[in-house]
Amino acid sequence: MKKLTIFIVILALVIGIIGFYYYQRNVYSKEVMKLEILGQEQAELLQEIEYVVKLKNNGNVSLENPELIFDYPEYAVPTDYTSLRVIKKSEELGGTIYPGQEKTFIFKGRLVGKEGDVKEAKVSLNYSPKNLRARYTSKTSFITIIKKIPLNLEFDLPAKVESGKTFNLDLNYFSNIDFPVSNLTVFVEYPSGFEFIDSNPKSLEKTEWEIGLLNKTEGGRIQISGRLSGSVGEEKIFRAKIGSWQDGNFIVLRDISKGMSIIKPTLYITQEINNNPKLVANPGDLLHYEISFKNIGEEALNNLFLLVTLNGSAFDFSTTKTLDGDFTSGDNTVIWDWKRVSKLQFLHPQEEGKVEFWIKLKDSWDIKSLSEANPQISSTIFLSQVKETFTNKINSKLVISQKGYFNDEVFGNSGPLPPNVGQQTTYTVSWQAKNYYNDMKDVKVKAILPNNVSLTGKMFPEDQKDKLTFDSHSREIIWNIGDLSAGQGILSEAPSISFQIAFWPDSSQTGQSPVLINEARISGQDQFTGETLHSTSPSINTGLPDDPAVNYEKSIVR
Repeated sequence: MKKLTIFIVILALVIGIIGFYYYQRNVYSKEVMKLEILGQEQAELLQEIEYVVKLKNNGNVSLENPELIFDYPEYAVPTDYTSLRVIKKSEELGGTIYPGQEKTFIFKGRLVGKEGDVKEAKVSLNYSPKNLRARYTSKTSFITIIKKIPLNLEFDLPAKVESGKTFNLDLNYFSNIDFPVSNLTVFVEYPSGFEFIDSNPKSLEKTEWEIGLLNKTEGGRIQISGRLSGSVGEEKIFRAKIGSWQDGNFIVLRDISKGMSIIKPTLYITQEINNNPKLVANPGDLLHYEISFKNIGEEALNNLFLLVTLNGSAFDFSTTKTLDGDFTSGDNTVIWDWKRVSKLQFLHPQEEGKVEFWIKLKDSWDIKSLSEANPQISSTIFLSQVKETFTNKINSKLVISQKGYFNDEVFGNSGPLPPNVGQQTTYTVSWQAKNYYNDMKDVKVKAILPNNVSLTGKMFPEDQKDKLTFDSHSREIIWNIGDLSAGQGILSEAPSISFQIAFWPDSSQTGQSPVLINEARISGQDQFTGETLHSTSPSINTGLPDDPAVNYEKSIVR
């Protein structure tokens, strides 16, 4: 029994030693897995950067079933992946990371945020050391700071304004980022006492403007007009921010603020054009400007200069005329001084004065892109320390062209030429509409057919056929065009329609060139100015001035 006991003790010791040996072999520390991220510590907004993920097994145990998880910083834009979290399964890692083995992975992306934002990229590696069931995780991270935002946002507004006075403020934005920025929106926060009047472009809830996509070197301007009320000397702060929407979240990219103070008014300036303080002008109009000024301060003003700067591509500056002022074409200004205008020489409290000038708008002007749509003219008036800007909208130019043919390739007309009494001759009438400067709504073209002219039912193109109607009682043809965008017919294809008419001359028209269709009249609602616009194209008779094959002899009814 004694020998058996000694044997059992020795066996237990051997088993313990063997177990301890295997335990020692299987003990594993995750510190032997070196995991790191190399990258840029500073970056510009949306600059493409590289994260280099390196891992190395510094132990003497193989690591099985590894899984690598890389998390881009919040709101980043990955270059090669569609998700902010990238998971590389065991197969992509080779199934096993052997002792001493190194692996490198590169993740490219662009960071989104405002200046000073700290952006953290994270990586983790899950694995099981050989002969162990336990899963270990090694983790690390890397921080990049957004140091520069090549996206400008600036206020352009006066430093001082009188309480209750209408003024304009501009918000300019510009991108110099090497990557397109999408889903951009601008928000403006107004100080207390500000009354919003209007903006160009139109806003959402008076505080939000959708910019959309900006490529490099693209920008724009938001023009806001309003009134600011407050006490003299009070400071008012305007704030704005520009950012991008991602997954329903608004990411601020830049925010700014600028202040202005309330001052005591000394001069009151008004402007009328053609006796209208809110004139909506038409291309080709002759404009008579009358600028009135009143001393509403408590002291007399003397030796004043009044200067008006005109701005707008619609002006024909060569037509500027003034009786007692001088026009300078280089900077498009009209100036009056106290030597020629008595009220500028000495203006008592509550006393008023007036100056005037004339200028014509161009009949038309070229537009090269839709950015030139919704034209306006403005006049900025400087008198003493007072600056006042007045802006007037300009109606679009809506044009209809009506032409008639006997010889055409659309329908192939028939009948005697010149037309004979009691016999049918067919003709083709073509309408083409053009819209220049502003979006138009509910556009229609109308014309009346004489009693002995009728439609044959032939029309071209087919997609316009359902838009043409005829009232047999009033004999009025109506082409319901619908909406026309700014520049349609100038920057893009003009809408047009051709239809065939049949003419049956009677004996009373012998020896004449009768009218085949009366003048065409186009009308529509200007979406920028709110006014209804009209224009016409002359009637067409059998002389067909647009058909070179028809001469005077072929137009006279026999």
